[in-house]
Amino acid sequence: MVVRPTENWRQYVAQEARQVASGELDAECASAQELYPEAMLVRTDEVLQPFEREIAALTDPADDEIFAAIERVVLALNKVNDDYDGAVYETDEREQLCEYIERSLAEAGIDIDAFAGRHSLTRHQITDKWRDW
Repeated sequence: MVVRPTENWRQYVAQEARQVASGELDAECASAQELYPEAMLVRTDEVLQPFEREIAALTDPADDEIFAAIERVVLALNKVNDDYDGAVYETDEREQLCEYIERSLAEAGIDIDAFAGRHSLTRHQITDKWRDW
């Protein structure tokens, strides 16, 4: 199963907390908790979980079904980002979320390159139509 970006972000928060607790990192220099507040992580997971279920249920999907799943997850992530003043998914987070979507689709048996190519896109452009983050 593809690892959600939120798992990586939670690990980063925990690692930084350990570093602060051990004195290895000054608390004033710690930023992970601010970058990845738990409420945002929960909301992001609440968006990704239905996407995972939806694509896992697809059998020999038509391209419009694949695009519909991508659109739903991207629009829901837009909402989370908007609720944090459009600043929660920065460059690294955007890249991780897009990679997660691509890998999840691939794990569901979808040839991402072929799918994207049929629509004159690259695999990295499949979310662009809807993505605000």
